[in-house]
Amino acid sequence: MKIAIITVGDEILIGEIRDTNSIWMVAELTREGFEIVNIITVGDNEEDIAKGIDFAFSRADIVLMTGGVGPTRDDVTKRALCNYFHTGLTFDQEVLQQIERLFAKRNFTLNEPTRNQAYVPQGCTVIQNRVGTAPLLWFERENQLLVSMPGVPFEMKSAMREEIIPRLKSRFLQDEYLKSHFLVSGITESSLALQLEKFERQLSEDFSLAYLPANGLIRLRLSVRGLSRLPEMQLQTEQLKRELQERLVAESDEPVELLLGKALRGRKLTISTAESCTGGYIAHRITLVPGASEYYKGSVVSYDNRIKISMLDVSRSAIESFGAVSREVVEEMALQVAAKMESDCSIAVSGVAGPDGGTALNPVGTVWISTRLHDRQMTQRYQFGLSREENINRTTNMAIVQMMKMLG
Repeated sequence: MKIAIITVGDEILIGEIRDTNSIWMVAELTREGFEIVNIITVGDNEEDIAKGIDFAFSRADIVLMTGGVGPTRDDVTKRALCNYFHTGLTFDQEVLQQIERLFAKRNFTLNEPTRNQAYVPQGCTVIQNRVGTAPLLWFERENQLLVSMPGVPFEMKSAMREEIIPRLKSRFLQDEYLKSHFLVSGITESSLALQLEKFERQLSEDFSLAYLPANGLIRLRLSVRGLSRLPEMQLQTEQLKRELQERLVAESDEPVELLLGKALRGRKLTISTAESCTGGYIAHRITLVPGASEYYKGSVVSYDNRIKISMLDVSRSAIESFGAVSREVVEEMALQVAAKMESDCSIAVSGVAGPDGGTALNPVGTVWISTRLHDRQMTQRYQFGLSREENINRTTNMAIVQMMKMLG
């Protein structure tokens, strides 16, 4: 079955918030074997919502909507749905009881706008919202299905996991969605495409190879539908690995910081970081992973040269002779932070994030990264771009990947 997603809200159209709901829903539904054919965003306008539903049903059998079902005047989705399905609102006592239980648990006082959440369109199946006040609305007309859910992300996720996806799976048999992920570094997207041109030509039409570049890394996704294609998928996965050779970092779509954490935990190793141009962002990414305290010791953010000297014991002569952005300084940073934190591994970075501060020797985007594993050390110079944010993100990714390569 094909699915279209509609997100409702002026706040998305004017850029106040990002549409994270659709991203999450697509990932979950694809994992369960459903095919997503369209994502639409419309404003808080009844006519636009109706046109969005018409367009979605022209492409899909199932429409999933989020947003516009709250208690305020700008929440018009319920009225739009009543008009679309030629019905009216009716009061649902069970919805009110659910709201009252929720408010009692939170020690809130029930007001009239929230009480009005219990008015629902006649003729739809009402599914209780276990974590919020707006119920889930399930409409069926001939061979088409529409489900309306709250736009609050944690409410939508609860609804999808506990109610909507299980109901869809019980109603519609889906082809298994098979996929393999590959994390690649050290090559541009266009160069990788040229390298894999012959491999792609021999793929059957049902297979898809997607390129997902981001901040110095490329994620490849090889996919096909149907459990019967599993033997061929396994063969193509092995062939693609041979094509990628040393460019392959990992067979995974997980964040690199999670992969690093798994490698460190698996080998019972600890790590510390010394950061200059990234300002602590590498430490932030590493500690985003639950359980990072098992292997992460700490960081010295030595943005100022005086901090490199006083807290990391980087020699003044190295900074004066070679500059802060140099092999010599970054190697001392990696050595000293590992010693001070008593860690098995370390990452150190120093560079020119930009947009100014560059020189003829070290233009904006120049970064030195040094990684250590016990007495082994790997140091490399990278040249990124002119965007400060992108340079920080690329430095962080490359530093983590460089450390992973040392760990094997």
